[in-house]
Formats: sequence, C-alpha cells, structure tokens
Amino acid sequence: MVKINGESIPADGKSLAEYLAEAGYTRERVAVELNGDIVPKALYEETMLSAGDEVEIVAFVGGG
Repeated sequence: MVKINGESIPADGKSLAEYLAEAGYTRERVAVELNGDIVPKALYEETMLSAGDEVEIVAFVGGG
C-alpha cells in the first residue's frame, strides 16, 4: 500500500504517471511530493511507487 494524501491506496508497482491518470489528475495542474521530495514532472513516467511510500498531491485550481 502507498499512502497518498493520508489514505492507504494499493498503488505500489505503478508509475506516478499511471496513478495520476487513473485517479483523474491533470498532470499539468498538480505538484507531487514523494517521501518528502518534490518530483519533477519530467520524471513522472519513470517514478515507480513502492509499498510504504508517502505521496502528497496538490492540485492547482483556477478561480478569481
């Protein structure tokens, strides 16, 4: 299990890009922290999630 935004999710073995797509996130509108480090967008495809990882995803929304 991977802890994503405080919730345990069975996402181990998936790439970060796969998880974001499955969860409905638009990768251009999110910032991702993996185990305390910001993940550059260019690395989303190759960043694999493993059991015990802690991920924080912040989605940006427009408004005014």
